[in-house]
Amino acid sequence: MKIAVVGCTHAGTAAVKNMAELYPEAKITVYERNDNVSFLSCGIALYVGGVVKDANGLFYSSPSELQEMGVNMKMKHEVTNIDTDGKKIAVRNLETNEEFEDTFDKLVMTTGSWPIIPNLEGIDLNNVVLCKNYQHANHIIEKAKQAKKIAVIGAGYIGAELVEAFEVYGKEVTFIDSADRILNKYLDPEFTNLMETEFENRGVKLALNQAVTKFVGSEGSVEKVVTTEGEYEADLVILCVGFRPNTDLVKGQVDMLPNGAIVVDEYMQTSKKDIFAAGDSCAIYYNPIKKHAYIPLATNAVRMGTLVAQNLVKSTIKYMGTQGTSGLHIYDYNVASTGITETAASLFDMNVKSITISENNRPEFMPTYENITLKVVFEEETRRIVGAQVISKIDATQAINTLSVCVQQEMTIDELGFMDFFFQPHFNKPWHFLNQAGLQALQA
Repeated sequence: MKIAVVGCTHAGTAAVKNMAELYPEAKITVYERNDNVSFLSCGIALYVGGVVKDANGLFYSSPSELQEMGVNMKMKHEVTNIDTDGKKIAVRNLETNEEFEDTFDKLVMTTGSWPIIPNLEGIDLNNVVLCKNYQHANHIIEKAKQAKKIAVIGAGYIGAELVEAFEVYGKEVTFIDSADRILNKYLDPEFTNLMETEFENRGVKLALNQAVTKFVGSEGSVEKVVTTEGEYEADLVILCVGFRPNTDLVKGQVDMLPNGAIVVDEYMQTSKKDIFAAGDSCAIYYNPIKKHAYIPLATNAVRMGTLVAQNLVKSTIKYMGTQGTSGLHIYDYNVASTGITETAASLFDMNVKSITISENNRPEFMPTYENITLKVVFEEETRRIVGAQVISKIDATQAINTLSVCVQQEMTIDELGFMDFFFQPHFNKPWHFLNQAGLQALQA
């Protein structure tokens, strides 16, 4: 059995490692454009901020490790064409420019995603940079050493983490987004308001509800970001406006969402037999809305890659779907969310209600305690839990993992009130704050 794997970051690495163990007689060939695999881009801000001193720690595998497992690693090789019906691929060696063809019995598309690059005047100026891979991380660090005024465009997780890192680093930072709130895809206003205030208190300039129209510079380098509402000086601009699936190679050959994300079934198989896909190149089943959606996360990618290997020869283990569960640490705040927000529910024509509680993490007779704010979103008719968010200066984020399971198992908000949680004054109250949310929702 000949297996061709295109791309090898998170999903690809997971698929390859498992396939090498499950099918020792198979000939597995990986085609990867870069010279590395398994880079954790979620650690870029930690690297930029100096928390992670050695970028090598952001890799959890290597081409040599996979090669030792018997995998044929074709690094710095670009796949230029795929014929899914003829089971052929065209490849170019990026170092020698040699071009050749290969065949496959099974194809694994783990091509990931690429940053969205807006078509704007001045986008090609020096010091307007992307934030995705290892090379980008190193460019950002080098350029940030000389920069004084930095603009971060795109107020998602990566953007927020970079803004914090640059501010702590002593830079003058402007945070720009076309939405009226930061982190609006993950959190509702009562949570984003807290974080916006924190940024502003630390001197970060928020430029929200305005779109970038162009970049202005001289002598080839950026000097200013122009938006629909104003102009902001910047000698370094980081683009974090989102990602698009990197799937042009199989466009028109397998089913996709309008944005190009490959649709896979519960066994990671595409609409075409023997073609599998995983990771940021895919649309996956999103449990809160019970439909496929594009949710690029490393956690989803490694699960999907593992399942590709398990199901490559025979459909064996079903994917359980995702809740898009994620977490964030900004300054003193620990934040996490799962499922849909109350704001997003309207976009899916879902009729929801929510319960928000503010509670101390342990009894007030203890020497210290800290406030936790928790919001749980649930369907009004079925009372099925569809999302949750938590924020606190202590780490209460594991509660979101619990609520992620609740969403996955279609539990109701009423059941949450009576789930079995332990009590010990060092850790919590007799009624766990998750129980309290469920109990208060009985009146909702």
